Amino acid sequence: MSPSVPLPSDADLTEEARKTLATLPPLHVFRMMANAPASLRPFLDLAGSILIGSEFDARKREIAVLRVAHVTGSSYEWTQHERLGRNLGLEAAEIDAIAADGPVTGLDEEGRLLCRVADEISRDVRLSDEALSAIMARYGVRQATELIVCCSYFNMLSRFLESTRVELEADDLIGDRIPGEVAGAAGSAPEADA
Repeated sequence: MSPSVPLPSDADLTEEARKTLATLPPLHVFRMMANAPASLRPFLDLAGSILIGSEFDARKREIAVLRVAHVTGSSYEWTQHERLGRNLGLEAAEIDAIAADGPVTGLDEEGRLLCRVADEISRDVRLSDEALSAIMARYGVRQATELIVCCSYFNMLSRFLESTRVELEADDLIGDRIPGEVAGAAGSAPEADA
C-alpha cells in the first residue's frame, strides 16, 4: 500500500480549523489543508480572491483550471473542476478538447490561448513573451494578472493534492454549485484570532 497523508479527524484539528471547516462543503481538499492550520485561512482567502474577487470571466477561468489539472495530472482537481466547469456551461466537447495531449486545437482561438497559458505556466514556469503579450492585449493588465494568479494557484493546488494523495469523495459534493458558491462558503468562514 502506498503512503498518503491522512485526513485529520475533528479531534486532530485546532479549534479555529474546526470552525472554518464547519462553514465549508466537506471536501477532502479543505480537510487536508487543515493539517497545516496556519495555511488553511490564507489558502481559502486566496481561493476566494480568484473565484469571487477576480474580474476574470468564470467560464474562461475554468478552461484554464481544467488545463492545469490535465497537464499536472491532478485527478482530484480535474474531477471537481470538470463539474464546476459544466455548471458554468462548458460543453462535453470543450472539456474533451481541454484534455488533449499536446497543444489544444479543438477550441476557439481564445480557448486555445487560455490552454496555452495554462500549459506554459504548468510546464515551463515562465510564460513566453508571445503568450504574455497576447493575454495583455486581450485582457488588459488586471485580468491578465488574474489569469496568471489563477494558473499559478491551481498549479500549487494540484501539487498539494497529488503529493498528499487526496482521494476523491465518494459522493458528488459539488452538485450544481458554481465555483463562487464553493469559495463563497470559504469567504464566510470566521477570521483567525489576532
